[in-house]
Amino acid sequence: MHLLTLICGIVLLSKAHTLRCYECVLGVSATCQDKAIECPLAGQQCAALRLTSYAGGFELPEVKSKSCALAQECGDGSINFGITKIVINSKCCNSDLCNVQFAPVPSKSIPNGKKCFQCNGQNCTATLNCEGTEDHCITTKGTAGGASITLKGCASKLVCAPESTTMAGTAGAETSCCQGNYCNSASSASSTSAGLLLLVAPLVSLVALS
Repeated sequence: MHLLTLICGIVLLSKAHTLRCYECVLGVSATCQDKAIECPLAGQQCAALRLTSYAGGFELPEVKSKSCALAQECGDGSINFGITKIVINSKCCNSDLCNVQFAPVPSKSIPNGKKCFQCNGQNCTATLNCEGTEDHCITTKGTAGGASITLKGCASKLVCAPESTTMAGTAGAETSCCQGNYCNSASSASSTSAGLLLLVAPLVSLVALS
C-alpha cells in the first residue's frame, strides 16, 4: 500500500512540473497555427527555434518552430562546413505558453580565431576559420545519391553535447566533434546532440547534389 502511494505521488509530482507550450512549425510555404501542448517530460521548457541555412553564399528559406525543449537544447549555435552552414537560434522560457514569439534573427557572426579542417571534394585539408560560438571541429560521414561523402568544419557547443556518443542521422550520417585547432584531421569519437544533429543529414544531401 505504501509503495502504491509512493508511485502515485511520484507520477503526480512529475505531472505538476510539466509546462504547457505552443507548438508549430513554419516552413517555406506553410502557415503556422499555434497549438497548446503539454510537455511530455518534467523539466522541459517552452522553446522557439529559428534555423537559417546557407549554401554557396546564398541564404535558403528559413524554418521556424515552437515546441518543448530540454535546457541543453536552448541557446545559439551553428554548424559550418564552409560551403554550407546552418545557424541555430533558440530561445526558451519557463512559464506556461510563454513561447509566443519566434526566436529573433541571428546576428552576423565574425571569425573567432579557431580553425578546423574542411573538405573541398575529396580533399579535406583546407582550413576553415570558425565563427561566432563555433568552438568545436566537426566531421560528418554519410551517403547521398548512393555515394559516400565526408564533411568537415566547425560547430558550436550547442550542437556538440558533452556526452561521448556517435549519432546516426536520418541520411545515415555519422557525426563526431572534438576541441582544439585542426583536431578533425581524423574521425574522433565525441559529442552529439541527437535532436540538433538530425539537421546535418539534409546538409549532406545538399552538398552532394550541388
